[in-house]
Amino acid sequence: MHVIRYKQFRDFGKKHSDNCGVLDDWLKVASRANWSNLSGIQSVFPQAEVINHFTVFSLKGKQYRLIVSINYEGQLIYLKHLLTHAEYKEQQQNGSYF
Repeated sequence: MHVIRYKQFRDFGKKHSDNCGVLDDWLKVASRANWSNLSGIQSVFPQAEVINHFTVFSLKGKQYRLIVSINYEGQLIYLKHLLTHAEYKEQQQNGSYF
């Protein structure tokens, strides 16, 4: 899979330094993957789920949420948002990210 917008997420890693390694680990797995559906993703990331056309990954024991758009046919992952759990819950209630 080709991951788009990863460099912008490095700023989040600077702000939340405990997450930087987790995001790097996720990128290594995702960039080597050849996912064709959610089942393939869940074989590696069991808590991944689809919400309104976006795939949401729980990272670092659910401390962070990574929201992406995936084009399986084109093997592209577009990073949309990386949020703390608190930010995710707040925005989810407001419908801001979905």
